[in-house]
Amino acid sequence: MSTLPLSGLRVLDLSRLLPGPYATLVLADLGATVVKVEEPDGGDYVRQMPPERDGVGALFYGLNRNKRSLTLNLKSPEGRDALKRLVRDYDVLVESFRPGVMDKLGVGEAVLRAENPRLIYCAISGYGQTGPDRLKAGHDLNYVARAGLVGYGGEAGGPPSLPGVQMGDIGGGSLFALVGILAALYERERTGLGRLVDVSMTDGATAFLHMHLAARLFMGEQGGALQRGREALNGGYACYGLYRTADDRWLAVGALEPKFFSGVLERLGRLDLLEDAYAPGDAGLRVKAELTRLFSEHPMAHWKERFAGSDLCVESVAEGDEVLDDAQLRARGLFAEAEDARLGRKVTHLLTPLRMGPTPVRAPPTLGEHSREVLAEAGFTEEELKRLGL
Repeated sequence: MSTLPLSGLRVLDLSRLLPGPYATLVLADLGATVVKVEEPDGGDYVRQMPPERDGVGALFYGLNRNKRSLTLNLKSPEGRDALKRLVRDYDVLVESFRPGVMDKLGVGEAVLRAENPRLIYCAISGYGQTGPDRLKAGHDLNYVARAGLVGYGGEAGGPPSLPGVQMGDIGGGSLFALVGILAALYERERTGLGRLVDVSMTDGATAFLHMHLAARLFMGEQGGALQRGREALNGGYACYGLYRTADDRWLAVGALEPKFFSGVLERLGRLDLLEDAYAPGDAGLRVKAELTRLFSEHPMAHWKERFAGSDLCVESVAEGDEVLDDAQLRARGLFAEAEDARLGRKVTHLLTPLRMGPTPVRAPPTLGEHSREVLAEAGFTEEELKRLGL
């Protein structure tokens, strides 16, 4: 069996909920040894979040395969000392507390990197480790609202659009944490030293607007403020948008280039619309209104047949469980079925997208399942384990 690219990398994951655990799930799927450090009383909050099946939280299950669980009470001297001793043998630590919490506990970045100068300390927070709002509470919706993503989505003249997924948590948090960790590992090969990776989910969320905000900054006074529903890629162009069909389904038309959009219009028998397709103002709106009318005349099945075999950037909007049966995603191996001995049944796992070898599929750990094992590997004696309540 080929070795996964991160085999040998050792990670301590003190994070909770979604951003940190998803980042470390990717690391684990790529071969890293990930130890999830949890509070003895309850552990990661997502363990108790519904929905549940067989007494196991589905959200926790989906985020924590291929990890081990160690319980430590970091409010106790014994727990703090145990963490300081553990980090000597680990490459990366990930935490998602508010800025300053780890310092108050006595195990902040400076303390832990004094124990292990090679340690890469990744802190994921809503607004980052610096700035006037660094201690402010928030969740994904707050971060993407602050970053301008919410205000950019929705119909022109209408309300902003509530994102259906956690772009701030995953895109702004998890993925930039991964980039920072991997960059720091590469740097460590040259310097021999780790570093702090400061990940702000609000900062990261602004990356989704990079092209638009960067263009706005370049234009300066000659440009205008970004507008909801009126820009090229958020509803302003007829060739790039969502259209309702007669059976209340939706088509995603992304035929941005004229070569694609002319093909769409040709299949609709309306090449006459191409002249004003990219026109600003009322002319472009008339094209969009006409497409809205045309697509609403027939059900989805009709449009799938009409565009079958075409290469025109038209897709049906997947609803409900349809994504689970997508032939392309299945062919890419995005879903893997594995037996879970503890549950006594097979479970289908959604694998992380970047796979660079045979992805291990081990069930998530029960709370504290590997505490003795992990600490024994670090040289803790039986007497020391007993003092930690193990």
